[in-house]
Amino acid sequence: MGDELRVSRVIDLVSYQADAIVSRIVLKSDAGNVTLFAFDAGQELSEHTAPYDALVQVVEGEAAITVAGRPYRVGTGEMLLMPARQPHALKAVSRFKMLLTMIRS
Repeated sequence: MGDELRVSRVIDLVSYQADAIVSRIVLKSDAGNVTLFAFDAGQELSEHTAPYDALVQVVEGEAAITVAGRPYRVGTGEMLLMPARQPHALKAVSRFKMLLTMIRS
C-alpha cells in the first residue's frame, strides 16, 4: 500500500499547452470523478449541462464561468459550485488550472 500513497502538488500534475485544454483524471470511481484541467488563455467550454453537481476549485489563474446565465469570475484559491442540470460555460481569462470534482448522487 505504501507505493500507492504519495503527496503531490496539484499545480504540477498537468501542464499548459498552447491553444489547448489539457485534462488529467486524478480519481475515478462509481461515486464520482476528480479531474485536473489546464486551460490556455482564451480557451473555453461551451454551454452544457451535467446530471450531477460539480465543484470547480481554481488552482492557478482566472476564469469566467456562467451558470444559468449568471456570470462569475473565479481566481486562484476560489471555488464555485455548479448545480446539477443548470447550464454552464467556462472561459479562461488567463491561463488557468482547475480541479473539477463531480459527485454522483
